[in-house]
Amino acid sequence: MSDADKCIRIAMWSGPRNISTAMMRAFENRADCAVSDEPFYAAYLYETGLAHPMRGKVIASQPNDWRNVVRKIAGAAPEGRTVWYQKHMAHHMLPHYGLHWLDDFRNCFLIRDPAAVVASYAAKREEVTAADLGYHRQIEIFEREADRLGHAPPVLDAKDVLMDPQAALSALCARVGIAFDAAMLSWPAGPRESDGVWAAHWYATVEASTGFAPYTEKDIVVPDALKAVYEACLDPYDRMARHRLST
Repeated sequence: MSDADKCIRIAMWSGPRNISTAMMRAFENRADCAVSDEPFYAAYLYETGLAHPMRGKVIASQPNDWRNVVRKIAGAAPEGRTVWYQKHMAHHMLPHYGLHWLDDFRNCFLIRDPAAVVASYAAKREEVTAADLGYHRQIEIFEREADRLGHAPPVLDAKDVLMDPQAALSALCARVGIAFDAAMLSWPAGPRESDGVWAAHWYATVEASTGFAPYTEKDIVVPDALKAVYEACLDPYDRMARHRLST
């Protein structure tokens, strides 16, 4: 058996303005785990021509061809680690990207109430579309994986994680076939070498964190200008939320 075959690869499919980077921190704090931060981001920007913050630096930091990304993330894990957690943004997977490689991964799905995502994303970018938030591509990947497995893959709702991180992470670890490690519940503050170069724009909150922030209920009002975006994301969110792991 090759080193690549020995590794458990976890692909966590999320959208932006979720707790995806905090989840990556949790896994990186395990001694047995390597992490990768949005490996398809550069290819996505290169092919779409979208004007994201730090576009040039992102494109220069990663392979620009999706096939080269797949070859890298499906190879041997960094430093021979036995677990490889990969943080993926669902909308980075453009329609022509092959998905065959997903069959060798433990595919998991991180979701968040669209109202909270819309409000958070709008605070960082002036224009927001449903495509930017990734719910529709996420449900496509979810349904592909459910068809392959014959049952729903693991789904975590950000609210559930924040309300009880140990219960949520324990349930996730059980589903992907690894032991829960209490080291996942806290981590040192600061940046990581594993962070994407875009961290300077997006990661201020997580860099200041030492664990999952306690959940607080917020009265979120979606602006009229963004209600169509919010409503477009509700159906795929609800379809995945029906399968979220109980904690």
